[in-house]
Amino acid sequence: MAIRAVLWDVDDTIFDYARADRAGMSAHLTAEGLAGGDDSVDRALHRWRELTTLHWRRFEAGGVDFLEQRRDRVRDFLEEPGLLGAEADDWFERYVAHYEAAWELFPDALPVLDLLAGEYRHAVLSNSSIHNQDRKLRVLGVRDRFEAVLCAAELGVAKPAREAFHAACAALDLPPQEVAYVGDQPDIDARGAGEAGLRGIWLDRADTGGRPELDRITDLHQLPALLRGDTRFGAPSTFG
Repeated sequence: MAIRAVLWDVDDTIFDYARADRAGMSAHLTAEGLAGGDDSVDRALHRWRELTTLHWRRFEAGGVDFLEQRRDRVRDFLEEPGLLGAEADDWFERYVAHYEAAWELFPDALPVLDLLAGEYRHAVLSNSSIHNQDRKLRVLGVRDRFEAVLCAAELGVAKPAREAFHAACAALDLPPQEVAYVGDQPDIDARGAGEAGLRGIWLDRADTGGRPELDRITDLHQLPALLRGDTRFGAPSTFG
């Protein structure tokens, strides 16, 4: 069955989240009087990402709502368990201001969205909130490229759960077999989409490899050929 639509992840897929996250954290720590050189920024960022994963899993499990998991992340990062919700919100908003100042699309994102615009419908499925991702896509100038933006916080279910992928397909009024999903995580994105009946495509920008069972590309410029079924160019074939 031919692919008629592409579902997109956002962070580290079309948006250079990792670079913006580091630049934002560095600027934030400096402004808060907590900076101590590149090494301290790397340690802080590593800790922030660990906590992001930990508290997101709590949200996924249904033990805490989206706002409270974010507040707990700040409390743990600052090692201040008694920090009031409003104080945690203020700290996070100051961080976000620095983070947003570093927002950029990957260089290959816009050219490929342009190239695919006439052939496929497009939507977003993200493990975030609509408040975050809708605004991000508008600031980056690409919100109008997507028919729908669906996020885990509002769906109440997150990737790799098949219900999340099926909700996005329902929003497009297409069966999963006619939808491809492109994301940077091999299991959460590509494998999860495949198990939900979509065509899962792993965007492996670091060219780490090691997952021959997955459709894999290392640059979005390889995506059109893969969607069209032409493996002579761009993405390596996963068959045979």
